[in-house]
Amino acid sequence: MEILGYLGALLIGLVLGLTGGGGSMLTVPVLTYLLHINPVTATAYSLFIVGTTSVVGAIHNYQKKLVDVKNGIIFAIPSFIGVYLTRKFLVPLLPDVIFQNEWMTLSKGSFLMLLFAVIMLFASYSMLKAKETSEQPKEVSLFTLLIQTFFIGVLIGFVGAGGGFLIIPTLVLFAHLSMKKAIGTSLFVISMNSLIGFLGDVQNLEIDWKFLLSFTLVSIAGIFIGTYLNKFINEKQLKKGFAYFVLAMAVFILFKEML
Repeated sequence: MEILGYLGALLIGLVLGLTGGGGSMLTVPVLTYLLHINPVTATAYSLFIVGTTSVVGAIHNYQKKLVDVKNGIIFAIPSFIGVYLTRKFLVPLLPDVIFQNEWMTLSKGSFLMLLFAVIMLFASYSMLKAKETSEQPKEVSLFTLLIQTFFIGVLIGFVGAGGGFLIIPTLVLFAHLSMKKAIGTSLFVISMNSLIGFLGDVQNLEIDWKFLLSFTLVSIAGIFIGTYLNKFINEKQLKKGFAYFVLAMAVFILFKEML
């Protein structure tokens, strides 16, 4: 299982390099289901792993002029505030048992995993719907966008995700970026969201730094492979593949948690 876990780390970086998101959708299940790490700790580790890996990917994409820094900052500031506040204050307030009766018990860990899956279902639906429709994206005010990205940050904080699966659809639909530029910009935003969010966990959790750093290094190796392969993939195929990947991971998590 440990070997499979580290192969998963390589795949996490590969997916981040290819799609600009989705790494956290692999990170949390790999840490939880393969390495048997508590979901609350796994979501914290995910922020560090995905954030550090995304820094490398963002630098590489910036060199290729595939990072829109202006839109990246607009999205990053409100979202990382939301992530930090959620990890620092809201997650520790959640009770260990969210709901319990004579038929079932919903633990804090299962609640976070189910929330993760539901968010991914909505994100994949929005990407597939946007692909199939010919309607133009609606213009939104800067204030509305800031509020929206703040609440994206809150959701990211709860599930320990970098947020690429939420940020990319928003960048494509509202910032009108191409898919490949949205991927590069997403990595820029994810790196800030995740690492600042992780700071909110440092005082609340005991961190196994030896494991965390070794796992992250393998993931960084994967992102170099992913960014290299990205240039050979058609943008239309990439967008479709990303949406279906998010959908598949959501169904997998729901299946595991409902058993």
